[in-house]
Amino acid sequence: MISGKIKKYHVLMIVVFLICSLLLAACDNSQQPADSETDKDNGTSQEQANKKGILVVSFGTSYPDTRKATIEACEEKIAASFPDYEVRRAFTSKMIIKKLKERDNIEIDTPEEALSKMKEDGFTEVIVQPLHIIPGIEYEEVLTVVNEFKDSFKEITVGRPVLYGIEDYKAAVETLKLQLPELDKDQAVVLMGHGTSHPANACYSCLQSVLSDEGLNVFVGTVEGYPEIDDIIAKLKENKIKEVTLMPYMLVAGDHASNDMAGDEDDSWKSILEKEGFAVNIYLHGLGENPGYQDLYVQRVQDCIDGNPLGVEEE
Repeated sequence: MISGKIKKYHVLMIVVFLICSLLLAACDNSQQPADSETDKDNGTSQEQANKKGILVVSFGTSYPDTRKATIEACEEKIAASFPDYEVRRAFTSKMIIKKLKERDNIEIDTPEEALSKMKEDGFTEVIVQPLHIIPGIEYEEVLTVVNEFKDSFKEITVGRPVLYGIEDYKAAVETLKLQLPELDKDQAVVLMGHGTSHPANACYSCLQSVLSDEGLNVFVGTVEGYPEIDDIIAKLKENKIKEVTLMPYMLVAGDHASNDMAGDEDDSWKSILEKEGFAVNIYLHGLGENPGYQDLYVQRVQDCIDGNPLGVEEE
């Protein structure tokens, strides 16, 4: 009798053990999807915590065709090159911003407004890439604005303009060759740079030196700095140049290019050169239309991502 009770007890213990094992397995299985969902939630929150953006800053232009061909083309190239980043736009010219708002009902942010919105929208990593040519007044204003937002993001970096380090000049000249016509000894290209009262006006002289080192019949003048068109004419005559192609060395072919360079007014570079006896051709395209210059801006952004915004080569 006792032996029978013991056997029943053993059977009962085995049944209880099996039931407990099944319950534990069921609990483990029910927890796995929850853990998976937790992992997904963590991944989503991680992505949200590292919201990355690129703010492309330019002076701007009120000419819609050249804006699309230059500024928008550069923005689109940058966006396509860095799909993990959201690309936004800012103009530094309040006059152009106002004109676009009143004339076309187009709203463009200043750098301050754009960065404020990016802060509100939860961006943590921001690259500010100017489309400026030289590190002059406009570029320094961008640096000042960015400095005001240095504590607003986990990381904020400013890319350099086209002309900065000596290797940048060499790359800029190589890229410029893509749009230069074939030139005979008595033919030349005259570049119209913007020019400035800022010490960065010296960038144009450095550019001229690199162009000369390459043996190119290309002369750099400025509309609001040095050298001026009269200085360039003296060089053209010294080199016995008879035919000139005028070309803007600016991001966009806007007001300066259309009027000060290529206009029919007596004080345009075209009219002045023609009065001096030169045959004049016009190349009315901004640097932003040149795919090579678009790539230069893409490289500037990549340098920021790589922690080398100034493009300093390691020795």
